[in-house]
Amino acid sequence: MFEQALQDDLSLLALPLYLAAVLLEAWYAHRHHLNRYRLGDTLASLSMLVASGIVELLPRLLALTAFVYLHEISPLRDVVGRQWWAWLLLFFLDDFTYYWFHRANHEVRLLWAGHVNHHSSQYLNFATALRQGVGERLHKFLFWMWLPLLGFDPAMIITVISLSLFYQFWIHTRAIGKLHPWIEAVFNTPSHHRVHHASNVRYLDRNHGGVLIVWDRLFGTFSEERDDDPVVYGLTTNIDSDNPWTVLSHEYRAIWRDLQQARNWDERLRTLFLAPGWSARGPDKRAAVLREQAGMH
Repeated sequence: MFEQALQDDLSLLALPLYLAAVLLEAWYAHRHHLNRYRLGDTLASLSMLVASGIVELLPRLLALTAFVYLHEISPLRDVVGRQWWAWLLLFFLDDFTYYWFHRANHEVRLLWAGHVNHHSSQYLNFATALRQGVGERLHKFLFWMWLPLLGFDPAMIITVISLSLFYQFWIHTRAIGKLHPWIEAVFNTPSHHRVHHASNVRYLDRNHGGVLIVWDRLFGTFSEERDDDPVVYGLTTNIDSDNPWTVLSHEYRAIWRDLQQARNWDERLRTLFLAPGWSARGPDKRAAVLREQAGMH
């Protein structure tokens, strides 16, 4: 089962398709003078793809080992097989898990430090989709540990995770406008994901869904893309650097500086575990606070 789980990861198989899509989109943007790509930014995105793949190697092996063990001790392992309903149920449970994993990466500063490089590009394109969060690879699979306990085998889990990531690649684009209202109501679309990558106060920490947008609608983190508030991509304070080390480490270094200035353990813990933007020595710039100050809800 361990070997099969490794084989069922579709990410490597899809990589040539991803790179072809980047080249095609970049060619189209260049031909039509759309200013949607910049070489240094794209190379930084690709460097994060390589770094995330390296960092994930050991955590993935440890997670697969844990998945196998947890599946073996699950009282449901002989009930949940590979029936059609099991695949369908796993799809929803995986997407639900991804929502909370992704949301936690935005609402806990220590986790945000491992995810922020995915948002540090001031562009949104298929290369940005490959600009994977590096530090988040260390804790990612912890969020999925409950699924093998429910009887789902590791190969199924890895397959569904891979299919979700495959879907999410294609929503990192400005080339597709809003789709049919029913699609926009249920699925995470390019329009919804443009909001997620925005630095506008209205859009900060919104639309965390993977394939489905229904979790954001249910749990109060949904925001519609609006014509009267065009998306501005990047961070609230951009790093303005394509240096891979800067892209990867800048928020970890900012956290370390804040920890050194903290006066007590309460401030240290708040620095690590409250949402990005909280500061013991300055104005509170957390997304929820900024929206409240701007009269946005």
